Amino acid sequence: MAKTLNMCLLALIAVAAVLQTSMATTYTVGDTSGWTVPPSGAGAYSTWAANKSFTVGDILVFTFTTGAHDVARVTKAAYDVCNLTSPISIETNGPANLTLNDAGEHYYICTIASHCTLGQKLAINVTAATSPTASPPAATPSPSTPSPTGAAAPPPTTATPPSSTTTPSTPSPTGSASPPPPTATPPSSTTTPSTPSPTGSASPPPPPSSATSLGVTGLGATFLSIVIAFLY
Repeated sequence: MAKTLNMCLLALIAVAAVLQTSMATTYTVGDTSGWTVPPSGAGAYSTWAANKSFTVGDILVFTFTTGAHDVARVTKAAYDVCNLTSPISIETNGPANLTLNDAGEHYYICTIASHCTLGQKLAINVTAATSPTASPPAATPSPSTPSPTGAAAPPPTTATPPSSTTTPSTPSPTGSASPPPPTATPPSSTTTPSTPSPTGSASPPPPPSSATSLGVTGLGATFLSIVIAFLY
């Protein structure tokens, strides 16, 4: 986590630096006249700088011919009296690009001969950069301690029972749900035999076949005798 935050901060600083560079303004000192002994006198460069706002990161371009001029940054005391010794910094090759790295008063002169006393000097006021400040990454919120379960929410409201209470029907015991089927009466194991009718008392036995023949024969003879008697 710490490594990630450091990388984010470095990225933001890099972005801020790029934005500052892109917002930097480049000024050509003296405009088309360049860095030279001004024909109009000592106040020429003061007039040039009067309507400009210089910010840290801006660039001053001193246009001059190498060997004919130079540009040195000096203290205010050296600037006022054109003291050519012990400059803070000096550039002898033209054109020279100087970046304004710090806020405050900046003083520049030419150290060649009497050029400074003739008006080849510049004093400007540099203000701090106004690039947007990168907002720090949001701190990771610490996990909140969960509330006890009992106090997380109020107990639910007891629902009002319905006005009419339905009496639950008592289920019949499983064993007595239906009466057992009646026990089938076992068939009688002993069948009562039918009593045969006595042979002698039920009906007279049929006459023997020979007796029947004799009776018929006698009846026929009698009938025949009567017929013959009528005829004769």
